[in-house]
Parts: sequence; C-alpha cells; structure tokens
Amino acid sequence: MNVLIVGATGTLGRQVARRAIDQHYRVRCLVRNVRKASFLKEWGAELVRGDICKPETLPAALEGMDAVIDAATARATDSLTVKQVDWEGKVNLIQGAKSAGVERYVFFSLLEAENYPQVPLMQIKHCTELFLAESELNYTVLRLGGFMQGLIGQYAIPILDNQAVWVTGESTPVAYMNTQDIAKFAVRALEVPATSGNTYPLVGTRPWTAYEIIQLCERLSGKDAKISTPAPRFTGYHAPFDPVFPVEPQCFRSPSLCPGFSQWQPLNCADGGGLSSI
Repeated sequence: MNVLIVGATGTLGRQVARRAIDQHYRVRCLVRNVRKASFLKEWGAELVRGDICKPETLPAALEGMDAVIDAATARATDSLTVKQVDWEGKVNLIQGAKSAGVERYVFFSLLEAENYPQVPLMQIKHCTELFLAESELNYTVLRLGGFMQGLIGQYAIPILDNQAVWVTGESTPVAYMNTQDIAKFAVRALEVPATSGNTYPLVGTRPWTAYEIIQLCERLSGKDAKISTPAPRFTGYHAPFDPVFPVEPQCFRSPSLCPGFSQWQPLNCADGGGLSSI
C-alpha cells in the first residue's frame, strides 16, 4: 500500500512514518523543507515538497497514493495561523485526497473537541471531523489526549535545570500516550476495514494530574520543583489535551478568531450546515 504521511517531521508524524516504513508500506512524506526532513529519507521514505496551505502542490504528492495519514498541525513557530493550517489546509488536503481517488484517510483530532466550541482549535478539529465525514472518503478519526513525550520538556527538564514549571490552578488529569503507540493504531487502522467511517478515542492506561507528574519527577531526580501558576487567559474550559499540542497563544484570546471558515456564514458545526458548500 502507498501511504502519504502529512506532518511527518512532527512529534507524532515522525513516529507514524517510522512505523509505516517498518511495516513495509511504501511511504511518501509531504514536507515543506526537504533539508529538515532528510532523516525521513534516510529511514526509507520518499520526500515530496509541498504545503497543505498551497493546494496547487498537493496533486503531485497525492498521485498514486492509496492512503493518507494526516498528522499535520500548526506549530507555535509557524508564520501561519491555526485557522490557515488546521482548517484551510485540511480542507485542501481532504478535497485533494478525494480528487486523487485516495482509498483511506486517517485524521488525528482531539478528545471532546465538540464540547468546547469557544476554543478555536477544538472547534476547528470538530468541524474538520464533520467535513471529513461528508467527504465520502473512507476515513478513520483518532481522538488524542496528551503526548507522553511532551512531559520531558514540560516537566522533567525544567526540574532538572532548576527552572520554573508552569501549572494552571486546576490540573485536569490527562491519560498520556506514547506517540509510538499512537502510531501503531494509525497504521493498523489502514489494515482493518472495520475502522472505516469510525472515530476512536486514544488514551493511556491511567490519567495523571500535573502535580502527580511533578511529584514523580521530583522523586526520580531528587530535586524540588519550582512551581509557578500563571493567571488564566480565559475561564470555563479545562483542556483535556496536553499543552504539547502546538496551539498558538493568540488563538485563546478571542473566540471570534474563527467565527466562520471559508464560505460558512455563520459557522454551525452542530448540524454540519455548510460543510458540503466548501
């Protein structure tokens, strides 16, 4: 099977690429910077330069592909916004996949995305799920919580370096998962026909609060953490996902950032209105 992996240089995407290659799939990766993605070529992947925000670059990447695993998302260091990447770019990719005759499409969303329309990234993820469902592609949605790998930079390194560890006032437990395990589910979904048209939550075996993780790091390192609690940017929402997801801070400042996407006026994800008009 020929598989296009999008977002393959990211924390999760590189694990998906590694798993697919190890499982003997013919892997092609859509990358914006070939030099930075050279490690993927060394693993055995084909690299195609392109950008989901530039739809004219997608046909060449999608040509001959049987499946797409979409692990792309906006990063804090990107010049583009979450709306441009996670909504407009995903619409381009989904429509391109359909036009190219792609048989399977795996999309990574967020847990409970439909419950937080006031948070732009959550709203975008939920609306992308609905758009994908209307696309007539054979899709699988995997809803993620937190990445275990993110705990190293968020907690372990600051404690080891005697730096501040930032914790919100109320710590929502998160059942973190290793991105290698998430990658196994994503690749396996391509092989199991019953996953087509379905959505699955992917979480770890137990939830951890920030303070439990800090206590564990303190015990293993023999050092005391310097905990700092920032003032909340907004109220009424406790993230069910790990902050390692690359969310631009400005996206949380104004729920009006994404009042309507493309030709949706107004945005109404509850009934899927307007999805097919894009």
